[in-house]
Amino acid sequence: MIKPAHLLAFVLLLADICLGQKQNADYTINIKKTQLPVVVDGVGDDTVWEDADVADNFFMVLPMDKGLASQRSEIRMVYDEDNIYLLATFFNDSLGPNYVESLRRDFSFGKNDNFLLFLDPFNNQTTGFTFGANAAGAQWDGTMFGGSSVDLSWDSKWISAVKRDEEKWVFEMALPFKSIRYEKGVKQWGINFSRLDLKTSEKSSWTPIPRQFPTSSLALSGTLIWDAPPPAPKFNMSLIPYVLGEVRSEADGSRSTEGKIGGDVKLSLTSSLNLDLTVNPDFSQVEVDRQVTNLDRFELFFPERRQFFLENADLFANFGYATVRPFFSRRIGLGVDIDAGARVSGNLNENWRMGLMSIQTASVEDRGRPSQNFGVLSLQKKVFSRSNIGLIFVNKQSFNYPTDQDSLRTEFPEYNRNLGLEYNLASSNNLWSGKAFLLKSFAPDADRQGIAQAANLTYNNRQWSWGLQEEVISTGYSAEVGFVPREDYVRLSGFAGYLFFPSKGPLVSHGPRVDLSHFFDNNFNQTDYQNTIGYSLNYRNRSALNFQFINEYVELLAPFDPTRTGKPELATGEKNRWNTLRLVYNSKPQALFTYSFDSSLGGYYENGTRLNFSNELGYRFQPYVSLSSVLSYNHITLPAPWNTTQFLLIGSKADITFSNTLFWATLFQYNEQTKNFNLNSRLQWRYQPASDLFLVFTQNERLEPFSGSSWSLTLKLTYWFNP
Repeated sequence: MIKPAHLLAFVLLLADICLGQKQNADYTINIKKTQLPVVVDGVGDDTVWEDADVADNFFMVLPMDKGLASQRSEIRMVYDEDNIYLLATFFNDSLGPNYVESLRRDFSFGKNDNFLLFLDPFNNQTTGFTFGANAAGAQWDGTMFGGSSVDLSWDSKWISAVKRDEEKWVFEMALPFKSIRYEKGVKQWGINFSRLDLKTSEKSSWTPIPRQFPTSSLALSGTLIWDAPPPAPKFNMSLIPYVLGEVRSEADGSRSTEGKIGGDVKLSLTSSLNLDLTVNPDFSQVEVDRQVTNLDRFELFFPERRQFFLENADLFANFGYATVRPFFSRRIGLGVDIDAGARVSGNLNENWRMGLMSIQTASVEDRGRPSQNFGVLSLQKKVFSRSNIGLIFVNKQSFNYPTDQDSLRTEFPEYNRNLGLEYNLASSNNLWSGKAFLLKSFAPDADRQGIAQAANLTYNNRQWSWGLQEEVISTGYSAEVGFVPREDYVRLSGFAGYLFFPSKGPLVSHGPRVDLSHFFDNNFNQTDYQNTIGYSLNYRNRSALNFQFINEYVELLAPFDPTRTGKPELATGEKNRWNTLRLVYNSKPQALFTYSFDSSLGGYYENGTRLNFSNELGYRFQPYVSLSSVLSYNHITLPAPWNTTQFLLIGSKADITFSNTLFWATLFQYNEQTKNFNLNSRLQWRYQPASDLFLVFTQNERLEPFSGSSWSLTLKLTYWFNP
């Protein structure tokens, strides 16, 4: 079974043949040092801007990547000893207000008129930073990885201002050098600028970018040329302490109060390598998970939201595939406090990146749970034009068992380790991408030592897209700090799609797509498959409609209740086939009232039927109030003893942004399948850059036949200062 991987890995290597100069390297903007003052007020009338180089003549990316953008944009940049300054002016041909969702930081890109800056200080076309704002002044910042992906969980200290009138809106920013990482002495950085104008449904970019790629594609960025190397990075240390007070009421009626202190330290080891320390961390301000109706046979994935684990998270979390992850940070701190943690991450030089993490959790004596250490080492070496080879080592180690019982060592094994090697393909022209990796697990139990191996190759141009993938997870492979919901299988999958582009009419593109996914056991006996034929319609106003026909086969590998409500289970080995029709629609984002739905009707286990309807509604009183609701309904008809089962899931959110520094969000959820009611209300005041005051109320209630209600009220203050 390894042979397909060898073949596909060889194809990956051959696909990385597009070497040489970066495609848009000749698009340049010069940045000069100034001694003149710059006032960041969104007006842009400072003398310094008169002689600054101008980046204009943006190219249209969407709805069609042919020619210059219809909406004129101009970018100017200068710097001094401490900051990079940017002035962006966006002219409007059509009168009327700009479209914005709210003033919340790190807004949804497609629902706002916005400007984004993409910086590649190492010119590696893979990692970088992004900054920007929507037309109402809400800030956006994040780190970049994988050539175009953005992690918006990262926050840094910088300032900006936006001003608007009938003809234009203006964005001005000051970005401290100490807020980013860059290599000393380098005079050329990768850079690009992106604008989204919803009035004209136009997305534009300073450099030409084919419509199938995001404007964040660093392989297609231009060049920022410094008149002299940027100021050498200075010693940079940040202290971010917090204090917290909490009142908690448990389901048994008991109440408790708690005071807590802790904090983080950020220290620049070099201009591009950072040390992060955390002591007694707290994550009470993190938004709760969105509830879902779970009819899947395997564990569901919920994303990490805790700040400490998110900066440079790609070095740790992107190894493997979405369902074959050797490291998943949400395994750390489940039902136990984290005492402390340390992480070194960043660029060693232009070609090497490193991530090293160690987290120590406390013991829980009444459960017999020992203290545990979670260690991860990740290395990446750039090869060819944009590809890289990666290595990861994950170690979970238990210490000081309360008693030396075999049962405790079975429940909390002494160790679990994963060692992996990975090749990531990213061609210089951005058309080819792929991955090949091999993982080996180690554990005290010989039955929990195995291998995971997979590879894929994807091609994507304006009209054609296709991909092939294979996975092999051996019996016994274990990743206790990872996310591998399914073991002992072989999977072969692929997809192919084609788009037509009408020259006129309401459609900007439409076309078919076929997806195939087949599972086998390690003796190559088929256990599952899902074949999908679909057709998509993409409209010029950015709405979209998709039809799908799905053919499925499932052989149960373990007993399974098809309603997941505690009813009788179907036996291992039972075989089921069914077909499903699915319809998905997303409305245009320009409207104040937005909506989408995802509906399907088809077969189910035991020759039953399943109707599913999911709907999202949104309305905004821009830019201050954004209201949204989610409804999911499942109607399952099966023979006795399951009979007819209905599930309703309701969620609603009110997001009030009084300003771009004061936010109040309230999320309500009710899940009929789990009989669970949840309310989370969070007030956040960013009283200065990267420093916050949070007031958070959370209530969780189990309804009949369950019982119990708990709530908590938390006040938390964080302060970011640089000694």
